[in-house]
Amino acid sequence: MFALFDAYRAGMFHRSHWLPNIIAGLIVGVVALPLAMAFAIASGVKPEQGIYTAIVAGIIVSLFGGSRVQIAGPTGAFIVILAAVVAEHGVDGLQIATAMAGIILLLFGVARMGAVIKFIPAPVIVGFTAGIGVVIWVGQWKDFFGLPPVAGEHFHQKLWHLLQVLPQLDWATTFLASIALALLIAAPRIRVLARVPGPLLALVVVTIIQAIFNFDSVATIGSTYGEIPRGLPSWQVPEITLSRLVELIGPAFAIAMLGAIESLLSAVVADGMAGTRHNSNQELIGQGLANIVAPLFGGIAATGAIARTATNIRNGGTSPLAGIVHALTLVVVLLFLAPLAANIPLACLAAILFVVAWNMSELRHVIKMIKGAPRADVIILLVTFTLTVFADLVVAVNIGVVLAMLHFMRRMAESVVVRRMNGPALDKELAQEGVHQLPPGVLVYAVEGPFFFAAVEAFERALADTHTDPEVLVIRLRNVPFIDATGLQTLEEVVLDLQARGIRVMIVEANSRVSGKLEKMGLTAKLGSGNTIATLIEAIKQLQTQRDSTVPA
Repeated sequence: MFALFDAYRAGMFHRSHWLPNIIAGLIVGVVALPLAMAFAIASGVKPEQGIYTAIVAGIIVSLFGGSRVQIAGPTGAFIVILAAVVAEHGVDGLQIATAMAGIILLLFGVARMGAVIKFIPAPVIVGFTAGIGVVIWVGQWKDFFGLPPVAGEHFHQKLWHLLQVLPQLDWATTFLASIALALLIAAPRIRVLARVPGPLLALVVVTIIQAIFNFDSVATIGSTYGEIPRGLPSWQVPEITLSRLVELIGPAFAIAMLGAIESLLSAVVADGMAGTRHNSNQELIGQGLANIVAPLFGGIAATGAIARTATNIRNGGTSPLAGIVHALTLVVVLLFLAPLAANIPLACLAAILFVVAWNMSELRHVIKMIKGAPRADVIILLVTFTLTVFADLVVAVNIGVVLAMLHFMRRMAESVVVRRMNGPALDKELAQEGVHQLPPGVLVYAVEGPFFFAAVEAFERALADTHTDPEVLVIRLRNVPFIDATGLQTLEEVVLDLQARGIRVMIVEANSRVSGKLEKMGLTAKLGSGNTIATLIEAIKQLQTQRDSTVPA
């Protein structure tokens, strides 16, 4: 309950803050209504299920989340995943997968993985969000233009069929959709209308036009889904079997990962706008609880909604009270205004999703990254984008993250330097400690950078360049912050090989972390007594003393 305590410590529950938060909550509730229904329909479920989600998730995240201004509910990012789950496993399967995702999110938060999830590379996030935007946009053509149903399992098949039936568009539907889209784009730029939420304005105007002219060819919520039930949802538990749980592990993990990324991004944006500081682990716990409970009331997956959170902050929201009022506003709508929603044209909701898709795509940001980012990052972005659109979001994110990790490891491996120390720099360092030169037959190699599996090749290659066997090989690890199992194994093999050739090996200047691993691996014992030294100077002086003691008087 970090958000509540944080708001309390900041004095946000003082009476002077009640009115601004109540007003912000009312405005966000009004904005959330058309979005919740649009996201639900696009995800393959009934419009009221989106409202149920916004109510349940809005209250739970406000009470148990990690940001005091976060607004949670269904979002456009989930549409691609949820629609695929509904198509393959049905609505019950979606609810089970959502609850499983909630458990995963809860475990992420308890395991304090909030900071880790933030490390997902920006090209991957930009790539899959832009891809989702394209999929949402194309997916709404049917309702925007009033097209007949199209077949096709994959994106390219659906797109081709949509292009084929595009000449069959319904002019009345397209007319209403165009009015809605024009209002959504123009309203924020007109001073008189700027204070009215664009989605609400489009919803009211287009619904009134449809009620007056009653176009027979225009699909509405009532004609497609029936009347939205008046009242609160009832408790419902889907049938759960072991086989279904196994089938839904993949989708559940995808929902959890996307929900974690989206909610934490939203919390970061909120911090920048409101000057707050969120708790990422508590945010994951709050999102997990919301996704566990929402399906039990007929809801779908939820996460932090960036647009609604920003609206909340711009209108004076400073505490969880605004999020709770936003949910209660939707409750009032369900109790008293639900029958009116039957007249809402689906074309209006499609226009709203057109704008959502445009905002998600962040075209300017994508173009900026393509022009200015390193080539490898651009490739990762384009691969993630392409796979999101033409294959699968889960595959896209997984491959994008793997490519980013491989690129990072390659860069890290390139940053590791293994070099033979000689020349003026070494002479100067030795002279400062009273040592004039290296003893004959002694070579010093320095490893600079993390000694991990990707850097092993550089180490082996550098040692292979030693054309003549020295009497003593000193390996300097002063600039090695850590060493992994592969690095330890390689180092051990090198030491044993050199010892078999009669070369003495000494390791110097390893930090406590590295030296502890060397000892635990048993390498310190294999090096022998006196071959693990604190400093290079001590090692050289020890070698000089031993050499002097063996020279006949």
